[in-house]
Amino acid sequence: MACSTEIQAAFIFSSFVTFFLGLLFLFIFRLIWRTIKKWQNIKGTGILLELLLTKSIGNKHLKSLHFQGIFRNRVEMLLSAQTLVGQVLVILVFVLSIGSLIIYFINSSDPVGSCSSYEDKTIPIDLSFNVFFIFYFGLRFVAADDKIKFWLEMNSIVDIFTIPPTFISYYLKSNWLGLRFLRALRLLELPQILQILRAIRTSNSVKLSKLLSIILSTWFTAAGFIHLVENSGDPWLKGRNSQNISYFESIYLVMATTSTVGFGDVVAKTSLGRTFIMFFTLGSLILFANYIPEMVELFANKRKYTSSYEVVKGKKFIVVCGNITVDSVTAFLRNFLRYKPGEINIEIVFLGEVPPSLELETVFKCNMAYTTFISGSALKWDDLRRVAVESAEACLIIANPLCSDLHAEDTSNIMRVLSIKNYYPSTRVIIQILQSHNKVFLPKIPSWSWTAGDNIICFAELKLGFIAQGCLVPGLCTFLTSLFVEQNKKVFPKQPWQKYFLNGLKNKILTQRLSDDFTGMSFPEVSRLCFVKMGLMLIAIEHKSTFHGQSGLLLNPSAQVRLRKNTLGFFIAETTKEVIRASLYCASCHSDIFIPELIGKCSCKTKIHEHFPGATVMVKKSSMKVFSDSTVPDRMLWGQPQPISNLSFSTRVFLYETEQDSDQLDSSGMFHWCRATPLDNVILKRMDKSKHEFRNHVIACIFGDAQSTLIGLRNFVMPLRASSYMRQELKDIVFIGSLEYLKREWLFLRNFPQIYILSGSALFPEDLHAANIEECSMCAVLSSSSKASSNPALVDTETIMATLNIGSLRISCSSQTPEESQGTSETFRFPGKSKYRRIPILTELKNPSNIHYIEQLSGLDESFAGTSLHLSTSFSTGTVFSGSFLDSLLATAFYNYHVLELLQMLVTGGISSQLEQHLDKSICGMVQSYSSVLSGRMRCKLGLLSLDQTILSDIKPRKTFGQVFCGSLDNFGILCLGLYRMIDEEENKPEQKRFVITRPANDFKLLPSDLVFCAIPFSTSCYKMDTSSKGLYEMTNTVPTSEKVTKIHNSPTTDPVEQTTTQPLTTTIHCLQPATISVSDSKQAVLTQRSKISSQTHLGKTETVKENGRGKKKESPEENAPASSKPN
Repeated sequence: MACSTEIQAAFIFSSFVTFFLGLLFLFIFRLIWRTIKKWQNIKGTGILLELLLTKSIGNKHLKSLHFQGIFRNRVEMLLSAQTLVGQVLVILVFVLSIGSLIIYFINSSDPVGSCSSYEDKTIPIDLSFNVFFIFYFGLRFVAADDKIKFWLEMNSIVDIFTIPPTFISYYLKSNWLGLRFLRALRLLELPQILQILRAIRTSNSVKLSKLLSIILSTWFTAAGFIHLVENSGDPWLKGRNSQNISYFESIYLVMATTSTVGFGDVVAKTSLGRTFIMFFTLGSLILFANYIPEMVELFANKRKYTSSYEVVKGKKFIVVCGNITVDSVTAFLRNFLRYKPGEINIEIVFLGEVPPSLELETVFKCNMAYTTFISGSALKWDDLRRVAVESAEACLIIANPLCSDLHAEDTSNIMRVLSIKNYYPSTRVIIQILQSHNKVFLPKIPSWSWTAGDNIICFAELKLGFIAQGCLVPGLCTFLTSLFVEQNKKVFPKQPWQKYFLNGLKNKILTQRLSDDFTGMSFPEVSRLCFVKMGLMLIAIEHKSTFHGQSGLLLNPSAQVRLRKNTLGFFIAETTKEVIRASLYCASCHSDIFIPELIGKCSCKTKIHEHFPGATVMVKKSSMKVFSDSTVPDRMLWGQPQPISNLSFSTRVFLYETEQDSDQLDSSGMFHWCRATPLDNVILKRMDKSKHEFRNHVIACIFGDAQSTLIGLRNFVMPLRASSYMRQELKDIVFIGSLEYLKREWLFLRNFPQIYILSGSALFPEDLHAANIEECSMCAVLSSSSKASSNPALVDTETIMATLNIGSLRISCSSQTPEESQGTSETFRFPGKSKYRRIPILTELKNPSNIHYIEQLSGLDESFAGTSLHLSTSFSTGTVFSGSFLDSLLATAFYNYHVLELLQMLVTGGISSQLEQHLDKSICGMVQSYSSVLSGRMRCKLGLLSLDQTILSDIKPRKTFGQVFCGSLDNFGILCLGLYRMIDEEENKPEQKRFVITRPANDFKLLPSDLVFCAIPFSTSCYKMDTSSKGLYEMTNTVPTSEKVTKIHNSPTTDPVEQTTTQPLTTTIHCLQPATISVSDSKQAVLTQRSKISSQTHLGKTETVKENGRGKKKESPEENAPASSKPN
C-alpha cells in the first residue's frame, strides 16, 4: 500500500526527535550534576546534607554505588569481548546487523513510496532484531564513561536512526524503508569480528580487512541515501522530480562516481541527490586514490611474497637472510655475480622480514633471472620450510655494520643460525659477525661444522687486523685491500701514477689446483716457473702435514717444502683464465714455451683435469691446525715484520716489571704474552712525560665512553704482538681515549706486553703531544662505536675531526735526528725544500663516501674527483681504510673459502678457530715458551725492502720487476709482491707520498727509490752486513748500513758521524737515509742467541751453522746468481 507523506515524516522524525531529545537530556543532566558538585564545595552545604541524610540512608547509598560499580565492570568485560560470553555477544550483534541489512536489501525491491504490511514475514524478524539492538544499546550506555560522547558515536547514531522507526511501524502496522540503510555502517566492525574468530592474524590481513570494510560500508550507505532521495524526490517539490531507480542502480551510480568515470546512463535528478554527489565525489577521490591502490598492493604482495619457493630439480640456489636492504642487496649481488658474469646457475632466494620497498623491488626486477624474494623470517620454521632451506646449497646471513647496537645485531643473527641449524642441521651457514667476542657462541652449536663449509666472517677481527698491518708496514693495508676490491667503474686517469694504481686494482687472489708435473719440486722453483712461463704470481700453497695429516696454508714456504699431487695454489692474477694454466702445465710439452697464451691442454698424455677445481668451485672445508713440529716445512705459517721500538730498556722498567731474557708466548705460541698487568701500571700521566719518551711507537686514537659498545681492541693488538718477531722488536702501543672505555677493554689486553693508556682525546693537541706523537711511526684513528644517526655522513664526525687535528700538526725536522726520519711520513727532507713534516696517519672511515672530507686534507691535485674511496689518493697512498669492502667476503666464502682463510691468516697473524681457546690463558712456562718459539716463529713475514739499501741491491740486473722477482726468489727465497712508489718522483716535492702498485707486470720498469712489498722467510737477513759483525739483528723492515756503505741514493743529509762508526748501523727500510740505533746489551744477548738458532743465508756466501752439536753446510745455488754475489 502507498505511504502518505505524513507516515514517511513520522518514521524520519521519530529518529531525529530521539536523537536531539536524548542529547538535550544528557546536556541538562550534566549541567545539573556539575551544579550539585559546586554546591557541595560551598561551606555549610555539606553539613546540611549530612544532617538531612541519616546514617542508614548513607549506608544504602554506598551499597548501591558498590553494586553499580560491579555491574558496570561486568558490562565492560562483556562489551570488550574479553570473555567467551562477551565474544558471543559482539559476534551476535554483528551477525544480526548484517541480517537486518539483508532484510533492507530485500525490501528495497518494493517502491520507496509504498509501505509494506505486517503480512510480510521479514517485518517481525526485523523487529525482533531491533529489540536485541535496544538491549545492546542499553549495555553500551551503562558502560560509557562519557554519555554525551557515547551518544555521538557512529554506532549509537546507527541505532538511534534505525531502532525508533521499527516501533513506529509496529504502532502503524506498516513499515517503510526510511534510514534503515545506515545498518551498512556496522560493516566497519568486520576486522574486529575476524580477529575474535582468529580468521586473520597477520598485519597485512588486518589492514586489508579494514580497507575492505571502509569501502563496502561507504558504498552501501551512499547507495542507500541516493536510493531514498531519488525515489522520494525533493520535499519542497512534493516529490515531483523523483525517479524510479533500484538499489542496485544506486550502487552502480556510487561506484561510477567513486571511480570518477561517470557514464551518464544513471544520474541523480533531485537537488538533494546532486548535492550529495558533489560532496561524495570529493571524498571518493581520496578514497579511490588511497585505499584502492593499497588494497591492490596488499593482494599482489600476498600472492607474490608469501608463496613458497619452488625447488627445481638440478637447479642450485642459496638463501640470503638478515639485513635485507637496498644497499646490502646491491653490494651482495655486485660481488656474488662478478665471479662468472653471464654464467651464474645459482639462484638467490632473499628471505626478508618486511616487504621490499619500491627501490628494492627495482633491484630484484633488474636481476630477476637470479633473484627471488620471499617474505618471512629465518627465526620461524614455517618460513624456512617455504624457502626450502633443506635443499639450499648454503644459507648466508648479512649483518648491518652501521647499526646502533652491534651486540643486538650479532645476537639476532646467531639466533638465526641456531634456528636454521635446528631446522636442518646439514645446512651450510656463512654468517657475518660484527664483534669478535660473539663468534665464540657459533662453534658451540651442536650441528656447527667447519668441515661442512660453515664459516664466520668477523668484521671487527678483519677490519682491525687490516689497520694493524697498515701500522706495521706502510701501505700494506691498501695492498691487501686492493686484492679484494672489485672496481667496476670506468675511470680515465690523468696522471701516470693513477694508471699504475688502477691496473693494480684489477688483480685479486685466485686459487687453482697445480699440475701433477710440479710434484716433488720446491715452492721457489714452482713460483719462478709460473712467473716466467705463465705470467702468474704464486704466493702460497695448501700444504698437508706429514705428521698430522691435516692441511694448512703456507705463504712463500722454503725450498725444503716439496709439492705433492693435487696441491692447491694461491695466485695474484686478474682472471681465472690465467690461473688455469697452472693446472694445464706439462713439463714435456711446455718446456720450451715462454708465451703464457700458448700453454693449454696438452695431448701427449691423458690428464684428468676435472680434479683441478678452479677458483670458483665449492669444496668441503678441511680443518685448519697450527703445526707445532720442529720440522721447518710443517711449521712455516704466517707472520708479520715489526720494526724495533726505540723506547729504552730503562724506561720499560719504569712501567713494566722486568721480564726474563727469553721471550714468553701464549700457550698457542702465536703471540707474545706477559703476566696480567694492572691497569694503574700502564696509565700515562702528562706531568711524567720525561719518564716515558716513546719513539717509533704506534698511537691508536679511540673514541668511546662508559656506555659505548666495545670494538674489540684485542684484534688490533694481536697482529702487533705476533710471535714472528723478537720481544725487543715490539713497537710500543699507546691508546689515547676515554679512560672509562679503555678500562673495559683492558680486561682483554692485560696479557699483551708494552701497551700504554693515555686518558685524553685525539681532538686536543696537548694530549697528542703528551704521547710524543711527533716521534711515532704511525698514528691510527679508529672509528667510534656506532651511534644512531639519521645522516650517514655524520657517523665519521669524530674520526674526521681527529684526522684534521693530527694532519694540521707540523713537526720540525731539525728537532729530529736523521736516523729518526721515517719514510712513512708524508714528507722527505730535501735541502732547502721544507723544514717541517707531517705525522704518518691511518684513518678508518665507516662510511666510504666521507672520503671527500679526508681528501681536502691531502693537498694533492691528482685526486680522482667525485669517485669512490678506493679510487681516491688517500686510499692509494695507504692513509685511509674502510671496511665496506668486507661485504664482498660473503660471496668469496661461498665460492672459495680458501681465499677467506688466507686473508684471515694474513691480517690476524695466523689466528684460526683452534687458537681461540688458547688466547685467554694467563700462565705460560718458560720451557713451553721456548718450544713455541721454534714452532710458531718460523713463519714468513711481509715487509718493505729498498732496492738500494738492502740485499736487493746485490741483484744484477734489477731494472724491471721481473728481474728483481727472479733474483730475490732464487738467491734469498724472498717473494716480491708489489711496489710502494713515490708520486711524481722526478719533481722531488717537499711533501711527497707513495702509492701502492699491486702485482706489477714482469717488464715493469723500476725506479731507484721504489720500495718492494716482499714475503720474507723468517731466517733471512734482509740487509747487507759486514761479515765480521756478530750482532745479527734481523728486522725485515729495517736496513743496515756500515762504514763501508757511503753512497746511498737520495741521502744528501747523511751525518758524517755515521760514516766513521765501527758499530753496525740500522735504519728503516722505507727511509732513504742511513740511521743509527743503539742496541742495549740485553738485546745483543738475545740476538746473539737467536743467531745460533737460525741460519743466516747471504748471497754467494757459505756459512757453517751449528745446531745441536752438528755442523751443517748451506750453499747458495750457482745458477742465476748475480755477478756481485761475492763477499765484500
